[in-house]
Amino acid sequence: MIGLPETMHAMVLERQGQPLVYKELPVPLPSSAQVLIEVIACGVCRTDLHIIDAELPHPKLPLIPGHEIIGRVVMTGTGITRFKNDDLVGVAWLAYACGQCKYCLQGHENLCSNTGFTGYTVDGGYAEYTLAHEAFCFPLSREFYNPAKAPLLCAGIIGYRSYSMLPVAAWRIGIYGFGAAAHILTQIAVAQGKEIYAFTRAGDTDAQQFALRVGATWAGNSSDVPPQKLDAAIIFAPAGELIPKALADTDKAGVVVCGGIHMSPIPSFPYNLLWEERVLRSVANVTRQDIKSFLDAITQVPVTTDVTFFSLKQANEALTALKNGTVYGAIVLLMNS
Repeated sequence: MIGLPETMHAMVLERQGQPLVYKELPVPLPSSAQVLIEVIACGVCRTDLHIIDAELPHPKLPLIPGHEIIGRVVMTGTGITRFKNDDLVGVAWLAYACGQCKYCLQGHENLCSNTGFTGYTVDGGYAEYTLAHEAFCFPLSREFYNPAKAPLLCAGIIGYRSYSMLPVAAWRIGIYGFGAAAHILTQIAVAQGKEIYAFTRAGDTDAQQFALRVGATWAGNSSDVPPQKLDAAIIFAPAGELIPKALADTDKAGVVVCGGIHMSPIPSFPYNLLWEERVLRSVANVTRQDIKSFLDAITQVPVTTDVTFFSLKQANEALTALKNGTVYGAIVLLMNS
């Protein structure tokens, strides 16, 4: 590895339910289909919390979390044709898919039976260097040299996929849980003429003011009744009790989308909340086409990410801030700070 160090620093999950450990590890070598990436920045996602807190079971252990990665290619495997050294790339949650199972063949690689996930089943971006499969890296424009854009590679993408599940005619849209994904999606939806109704934790007036600042029409507590019936809703908060609430807030033929990978138990609710052709559905992971569509969309509707930065060594502090809701918008780890 001419010009590259032999070791790197990383934050490692050795056991679920325990803090990450700052470690020195060998810099990994790419296989023929992989690239080695020098990580510039990695966003901190609520999914990382679910993995660390054992709400998502059976991660690779030990594990380097992180799946909102902006970095620079510094070494390529022998079979690489799409990238060369110094190319700026993004890496997201979907680490690879088999391309052969029934889901892949039907265009649903997000549901692949033999897939891998960055920062969950393969090592991710809470490190100075990481590996990624060439086919699941995305070329980024020079604008992405800005570390504040790292959350676009998960929060932005999963929000956009959730949004794409709503009827085009949906005008009044409720968002439950106003964090990284919500503040990105709101900017896109408002630019398309939609009205956003933001629901936050009870009494979290700072989050409500944040929602209004990025373009929401109305903001209130999750228990509040919105001033208008909603045409559709997206739930980003991992709180199962919000499902009957969102259905109650939604008008006839409305669609409620659950945009998270984990949610607490859903309480029973009367059928009349679902009746009148309301639809309840989940979003699971994303496809490469989702990523391409989202990257195209933000060239037409530029979005601003509201970001708080932490150093790599401060990853545990960053995760605590996310869990406690003391940071609004998104959180990003910087490798060189």
